Amino acid sequence: MTYLGIDIGTSGVKALLIDRAGRPLGEATAKSVEPVRPHPGWSEQNPSDWWNATIEAIDALSKSNPEDMAKVRGIGLGGHMHGATLLDKDDKVLRPCILWNDGRSAAECAEMEVALPRLRDIAGNIAMPGFTAPKIAWVRKHEPEVFAKLAKVLLPKAYVRLLLTGEHVEDMSDAAGTLWLDVGKRDWSDELLAVTGLNRSHMPRLVEGSAPSGTLKPEFAKRWGMSGNVVVAGGAGDNAAAACGIGAIRPGEGFVSLGTSGVIFVSNDRFRPNTNGAVHAFCHAIPDTWHQMGVILSATDSLNWLSKVTGQSPAALSGAAESGFSGPGEEIFLPYLSGERTPHNNAAARGSFTGLSHSTTPGLMAQAVMEGVTFGFRDCQRVLKDAGTDFSRLLAVGGGSKSDLWLKMIATNLDIEIALPEDGDFGGALGVARLGLCAAEGADPAEIMTMPGIERVIAPDRTLTTAYSDQYARYRALYPAIEEARK
Repeated sequence: MTYLGIDIGTSGVKALLIDRAGRPLGEATAKSVEPVRPHPGWSEQNPSDWWNATIEAIDALSKSNPEDMAKVRGIGLGGHMHGATLLDKDDKVLRPCILWNDGRSAAECAEMEVALPRLRDIAGNIAMPGFTAPKIAWVRKHEPEVFAKLAKVLLPKAYVRLLLTGEHVEDMSDAAGTLWLDVGKRDWSDELLAVTGLNRSHMPRLVEGSAPSGTLKPEFAKRWGMSGNVVVAGGAGDNAAAACGIGAIRPGEGFVSLGTSGVIFVSNDRFRPNTNGAVHAFCHAIPDTWHQMGVILSATDSLNWLSKVTGQSPAALSGAAESGFSGPGEEIFLPYLSGERTPHNNAAARGSFTGLSHSTTPGLMAQAVMEGVTFGFRDCQRVLKDAGTDFSRLLAVGGGSKSDLWLKMIATNLDIEIALPEDGDFGGALGVARLGLCAAEGADPAEIMTMPGIERVIAPDRTLTTAYSDQYARYRALYPAIEEARK
């Protein structure tokens, strides 16, 4: 038997086929039309873009691996979280989806928290513009004619599921990012829904990520050469999917993701919110498990920004930083190019350099950028500890994990080991394919979602502990001082 994972991103879709042991048998990708920004701070995308890319990717996989596709018994879906896909009573899309990185609903967030003072206690999270519920509050206020026709709100992967199966269903991990879920109870909250003028009829049915959510429509099974009933699992939001792919499902297991944004993800055995530190506390994609995340919005994106400014490639900048590295210097960088989530919850925060001089080179600026992102992760670790979560090792994933210097900085500043997996694809597509396997076979996620072999472990450089602690203290002092000056 084989199992298919579909990872739906804003820039494209990846389809991955695996066998019972989790070995990859084939993969295909397809690009989506890039999101548009009708106004500064807005970000929208047509749901048809995800659907067309999904069909294209699976069509390609069925052509390249027809025998393996004929054996598919389970499908898992994953993808970008928080997007508000609005449907009418006939399941027609009412407007472009408002995406996770859309910041238009800051005022609505404040209004929601005033209207329901218990909001953070129930949702386990601060009302942020990235979440789904404030987006609907914005539509209710600014597009009443659209809101009047609203029958269902689906997240991106749930919309693709609807077209694949005919079912309105969402998994717990993605639902936790809407701000409508009672995260501790793993159920929709009538109080949270009422704040945005909705009720349970507007919500999809909830299932665990490793449970069946429906079966693939016969016309698609025929199109892709599949036989028999093909179960579609609940699936997962993108970060929970990555955790399933890398095997971080037991308490204390986690990863640090150095991608466009940066994430520290830690699995928990119970609901542990820390809204004062802007920690995300969500349901995991498997039963009776939760997770916490510290999120910084510009990780490798900060180095990409410096690349545009200097005209040097990110690889060249990283190499220059590594060749001249001897510890922290005068330059300090605050990586708030897109605002910040953890720990500040400030969409209006802005990045900055301090300590520049005639001696500053692109290599030193690159070092400061890498250190600034590292200090952002140190902020995340600090507020995760405040929530009662500790960890001694994290697996490194994402494009930035190719930099040994960056990983050494993170290991030293967090005072933990950073483990690099052996070569292989341990991302979201693998994670949701594993969930598809669990749903189809009734398998125990703990047996299926094992961790990969470790290629090597990067330990903290304790000779730099004091220097980095001093530099981190300077870094932390800069944000409130700069914010005060901007008033």
